[in-house]
Amino acid sequence: MSNPQQTMSRRDFFKASGLVAAGAMGGPALLGGLKKARAAVPAPAWDSKFSACDICFNKCGLIARVEDGVVKKLDPNPKFLKSRGMLCARGNAGIAQVYDPDRLKHPLLRKGARGEGKWQRIPWDEALDMAAQKMEEVRKKHTPCGHLFSAGTDLHSQFVSRFAEVYGSFNVTSHESLCLVSGNRAFLDTYGEVPFADVLNSKYIIMAGANRFEALVTPDSMDLMTAIRDHGCKLVTLDPRYTKTAALSHEWHPIRPGTDMAFMLALAHVIISEKLYDPQWVAEKTYGIELLAEHLGPYTPGFAAEQCGIPAEDIARIARELAAAAPASMVYPGRRTSDYEDSTQIRRSFAIVNALLGNWDKPGGLLAARQVGLTGVPYDAPWYDENRDDRIDAHKVPMMFEHEGSFVVTRDAVLNDDPYPIRGWFVYKTNPMGTAPNRKKTIEMMNRMDFVTVVDIAMSDTAWMADLVLPSQSYLERTDPCSGLQGSVACACVVKRDPVIDPLYESRSLFDIIKGIAGRMELGEYFDFTIEEYRKQQTRDIPEALKVMDRDGVYYNPSKVYGIYDGRIYKTLSKKIELYNQRYLQMGLDPMPVYTEPARTPANQFRLVVGRDALTTQSSTANNSLLREFEPSNTLWLNTRAAEGLGIRDGEKVEVSSSVGRQELAAEVTDRIRPDTVYMLSGFNTLSSMQTRSHNNGASINELLEDDYDAVTGNAAMHTTFVTVTRKVA
Repeated sequence: MSNPQQTMSRRDFFKASGLVAAGAMGGPALLGGLKKARAAVPAPAWDSKFSACDICFNKCGLIARVEDGVVKKLDPNPKFLKSRGMLCARGNAGIAQVYDPDRLKHPLLRKGARGEGKWQRIPWDEALDMAAQKMEEVRKKHTPCGHLFSAGTDLHSQFVSRFAEVYGSFNVTSHESLCLVSGNRAFLDTYGEVPFADVLNSKYIIMAGANRFEALVTPDSMDLMTAIRDHGCKLVTLDPRYTKTAALSHEWHPIRPGTDMAFMLALAHVIISEKLYDPQWVAEKTYGIELLAEHLGPYTPGFAAEQCGIPAEDIARIARELAAAAPASMVYPGRRTSDYEDSTQIRRSFAIVNALLGNWDKPGGLLAARQVGLTGVPYDAPWYDENRDDRIDAHKVPMMFEHEGSFVVTRDAVLNDDPYPIRGWFVYKTNPMGTAPNRKKTIEMMNRMDFVTVVDIAMSDTAWMADLVLPSQSYLERTDPCSGLQGSVACACVVKRDPVIDPLYESRSLFDIIKGIAGRMELGEYFDFTIEEYRKQQTRDIPEALKVMDRDGVYYNPSKVYGIYDGRIYKTLSKKIELYNQRYLQMGLDPMPVYTEPARTPANQFRLVVGRDALTTQSSTANNSLLREFEPSNTLWLNTRAAEGLGIRDGEKVEVSSSVGRQELAAEVTDRIRPDTVYMLSGFNTLSSMQTRSHNNGASINELLEDDYDAVTGNAAMHTTFVTVTRKVA
């Protein structure tokens, strides 16, 4: 693909890849042969135990096959509808996480300089005593808000927030501020809640900035394939890379990065100017159609074509096709939205197009959340008179989610003691050293700390820079609280985890660790319960749920799928879907998205974009032995024409440099990316030498990424970095 306008049809892709022939050879005959082959193998003598995967955020149901106390195999739970009874490569590779020789085995205390890799093994009592003592020292010297707490996506992570609150700190950040909060903000401020996409029943889907056949989301990834293959859904993908999603789309348009809003506003322009929407639905359910129509005047398909590099006639045609399929059509909401400094407004343009389609709360459109039946477990946290008035990142962006925070904004505040110092940090199951942009800044932040405690299963880069490292249990070794999951049209369900094997080494659950620290700080009353007792409180309104989960591995609370908003008002100021956002106007923000052209790629440079594939979860899978067999390292995707101009051949080592760092890795010369764009996977070239497969392997993308952020939410903006690529001379 030397021409960025070139498209490839789905049929062409099947022919090129041989999938047509492979499909013709399959079916009953092939399946019968497999069944005969399997019939000759004696049934293994193992126990089957339910669990839920923890290798990514999807929490797919699984069955662990255990023999003599050892997990031999992980299979999908056929009763788990959210993942359609499937388990992906990462889920299967969860077994390698449990038995990884690199796994943390006992508490470690740093003895040398940060990052030097000198550790002393200490007993648990000493480790918990030290953690409690250091946290008390920070609280006494800097008030409770002098301590930061960070957690990733995990069933135990709620206890980090609980611990922070009873300790007295407002300063809590989650991984989500590096990932999806701007998209959540945009849809929440349009509809009053964050929707779930009913891709299974959709007839027309535009996928922009999402890669569902590689960056897997259940059930969307499975349902999208079914919708295309069996239901006649048309898929149009906008992406500067020719991903697997693009390959299986009916149309792929290699859009110029950062111009998605122009495309969406042009769609809205056509839909309104040609009156392709349901006027009754829009009048009854939305607010601001007249203001939007006026606002969209300049945003014609011709204007968008100049910005996006997509022909105007294609933009107009797509708008008409999208509207013709409504309400069973959508602009897919996506998940990761850590793109640009106006990401919230970009995603607002997505939400507005969906509103014009009238697809809210309808088959094939965007769905409301359903009740799963869990209830909260309340507690009264103590009050600290000497504490700070607010979070350290307060008032630095106008619409931050306080329960997520903004890691990038918080980091700057820590480095500047603005408005006060933070000198302690407790981190669980997240790795900002390996996921946040501008790694050097995170190192600098680490060096500002008096004491850092990390709880994890592996010696991540964040653990590598910590003072105290505490080994946590894997998801197959511990007892977890219940968690409610939304599976779009598939289900609303509840899962829990029980140990399928005994804990290995000296590992402990986060709950037990926090309980031990809290007890040493006279905060033990706030954790004076067992996980089993906690679950009973969570399920007090659905008392049958625990027994059902023991039997099936999942509990479903039957609930209405469509028409949830019949007779209900929307949680917005107008009590309608807001095309024109009144709250934004009151706060001095643009009430409708205003397009600003992104910076043009400088001469002899490239825009660096991030993304995922089906073998990668942020930085947590790069050291997985099973997954590395299929993906030994990361490479730099470099367009064929651009590579020729630089004298770079496929497989050659290149140096990639930005304003904040430099890295080296092999070039993957390909037509599957725009000439002005480059791409690499995350998670590689770890600083931690105790990650033996990812240390000194490939390149660290977060060493290169600049640390811009969305102006509305503080969500990291990871597509604003330009890099120089040069051939590495031996």
